[in-house]
Amino acid sequence: MKRSNAPIFWALFGAGGMLSALFGAMLVFITGVAVPLGFLLPRDTMSYPRMLAFAQQWAGKGFVFAVIALFAWHAAHRIFHSLHDVGIHTGALARGVCYGGALAITLLAAWRLLAIGF
Repeated sequence: MKRSNAPIFWALFGAGGMLSALFGAMLVFITGVAVPLGFLLPRDTMSYPRMLAFAQQWAGKGFVFAVIALFAWHAAHRIFHSLHDVGIHTGALARGVCYGGALAITLLAAWRLLAIGF
């Protein structure tokens, strides 16, 4: 039987889907509604110095990286399989664009997060 790399992509898709289901709506609410309007949270909750301090900690880097990378892999997998639904042939080019884009986003996020000082 031929080996497949599909379980790797399905695992990233599932992890990204779970993360987006549990945290996605909350992140949109906090960053897009609650903080800018001063609703439930002070306006300076997401000020630059606070977010920089958060991103300088390993736990903060890990959270930001997980959100960016897993959301990207989830979106890439969903887009790749949605291409078939709209009648676009999903060959090697589509696979490379979708998953290559997610890989590029993941590597860029890791590089930029590691560049933030401690």
